[in-house]
Amino acid sequence: MLFFRSEEMARQWCVERSYPLRPLVSIEQLWGLATTWYSTRLQENSRRPQPDEIRQIFIGLGLKDDFWDPQADSFG
Repeated sequence: MLFFRSEEMARQWCVERSYPLRPLVSIEQLWGLATTWYSTRLQENSRRPQPDEIRQIFIGLGLKDDFWDPQADSFG
């Protein structure tokens, strides 16, 4: 995971290294993902979210393209 000050800086970094730009996540989305994903980890019956639950977590955070689909065949 790399952190950038702006989307433009991320794009520039990719261009300079001939690296394809992947979907970007804001710090707010990252925080939302972490707090949602791990909210029950200390409970005895904690379990990893299932694909449909993962999809709903991502959608709720605005992460909607195929990259975020846990059952997609590509990470375009």
